Amino acid sequence: MKTHFIAIGGSAMHNLAIALKDKGYQVTGSDDAIFEPSKSRLEKKGILPQEMGWFPEKITADIDAIILGMHAHQDNPELARAKELGLKIYSYPEFLYEQSKNKTRVVIAGSHGKTTITSMILHVLNFHQKDVDFMVGAQLEGFDCMVKLTQDNDFMVLEGDEYLSSPIDLRSKFLLYQPNIALMSGIAWDHINVFKTFDDYIEQFRKFVASITPGGVLVYNEEDTEVVKVVEAAENYFRKIPYKTPEYEISNGKVYLKTEMGDVPLSVFGAHNLLNMEGARHICRQLGIMDEDFYEAIMSFKGASKRLEKVERADKGTLYKDFAHAPSKVKAAVKAFCEQFKKEKKYGFLELHTYSSLNPVFLEQYDHAMDGLDEAVVFYSEDALKIKRMDPISPELIKEKFKNEGLRVFTNAEELHAYWETLDKAHGVFLMMSSGNFGGLDLTK
Repeated sequence: MKTHFIAIGGSAMHNLAIALKDKGYQVTGSDDAIFEPSKSRLEKKGILPQEMGWFPEKITADIDAIILGMHAHQDNPELARAKELGLKIYSYPEFLYEQSKNKTRVVIAGSHGKTTITSMILHVLNFHQKDVDFMVGAQLEGFDCMVKLTQDNDFMVLEGDEYLSSPIDLRSKFLLYQPNIALMSGIAWDHINVFKTFDDYIEQFRKFVASITPGGVLVYNEEDTEVVKVVEAAENYFRKIPYKTPEYEISNGKVYLKTEMGDVPLSVFGAHNLLNMEGARHICRQLGIMDEDFYEAIMSFKGASKRLEKVERADKGTLYKDFAHAPSKVKAAVKAFCEQFKKEKKYGFLELHTYSSLNPVFLEQYDHAMDGLDEAVVFYSEDALKIKRMDPISPELIKEKFKNEGLRVFTNAEELHAYWETLDKAHGVFLMMSSGNFGGLDLTK
């Protein structure tokens, strides 16, 4: 099969391209910019575009499938050529469904926790050498590529994102998967550039539940009131399995899960991670993994990339980074951090980086998000606001919305870096939350 990727360099797209190359497909692609690690990984497989840009001449009549990424625009010249030739154009999730429509599809959805839950499931399955197809949005230890597609595997585990499918398909990605087994971890308003109201956002999850195949299974977080409302209002037939935060204790800095089989020591911390773990356990049951086997495997799970991930520093300082780019994720990460490090001085840094997080209306969602920290810092770039053509935001407004008078607010990267240099990294613990890089701050030094 001959496939061409428009916007091959994306974190999800390049993994799919590699998976198809490994499957024996003929793969080509284009992009206007490709960064690491995508660049090196595509080059290693021999599918890195020779030059950056869009080339309509690459689009030929013998291509079986065009896979269109969100990074491309509706007026993309390669897309225009593909339409002109009448080629089959797939969004990323649409193509994944085509590859898995004869398999049992397991879809993990939710505003937060879905990457971690999917990673936990794959870790357990990999530990017990149970082979499945999969797609997950973060790099996981022990896996070279985060998309796997085969002819023979019976199951496919998919991280279900509610964001748009492609520039020409404005459905939420997870609506294309039609799950046989699904999980919903939580609902907290996100992507306000697309979903202008909270109800519009919730509607995507109502549609997701309605897309579960007849007689399927939904594992859901019964501690989330919005999730419960959506599940209870569903009119289609599926089996419902609720889950909640399990009992645990922290002893000498180590988290122990309380189970019928005894205390299980874990390599991760935070109540939200244990809640995620409980959801993963119920999904693994559906895949034939018994609880005893689940616990044996989950002890060695160290977390998904950039989810309370410990950073090794030259000075042996204690620093964790987290992708937390939405209010619910910030609150969960801060709560977990404060619970884990009760005696140490706790520093928390948050970069407001996304369109949503820089929107004054959405800032209301961050109220008390940094509470519990000894020193709380918020950074956002005034230049980023200009690039996004957004109105200026004052530091005073940030403090007001966060409801945190002691909050330090920086809008200039050099000033932030200067403050960072004044801190004693060997005394205290640091939580760095961003989907960016704090204006180029090196967290290892």
